[in-house]
Amino acid sequence: MSEIDNFYLQKDEPVKSCLLALREIILSQDKDITDVWKYGMPFFCYKGKMFCYLWVHKKYHQPYIGIVEGKRFDHPDLIIEKRSRMKIMLIDASQDLPIKTIEIILQQAISFYKTGEIKLKG
Repeated sequence: MSEIDNFYLQKDEPVKSCLLALREIILSQDKDITDVWKYGMPFFCYKGKMFCYLWVHKKYHQPYIGIVEGKRFDHPDLIIEKRSRMKIMLIDASQDLPIKTIEIILQQAISFYKTGEIKLKG
């Protein structure tokens, strides 16, 4: 079993299902997104560049999507905490996923990688 698969399988429900769903949402955003094991966590790369990652917040015990270039754009659902470059989107695993919001944030990040600019949508 790969380290990536083991990461997801060792989580308890509903966090496990939430993380697996987030993985699918992220991978479905663009054919150039791949998942890799980096820094001891599941990372997603866009054309080989670090794009985002999944983790569980130590304080809140909630899954989150970490957006590597998050500081480059603003969205009300992204928080920076004490990070200088990345922002995160906390996800409540016991609620329905805000798929549209997740997709908007991921597409903003993809637009940065494609053009060097953030194109605001929706």
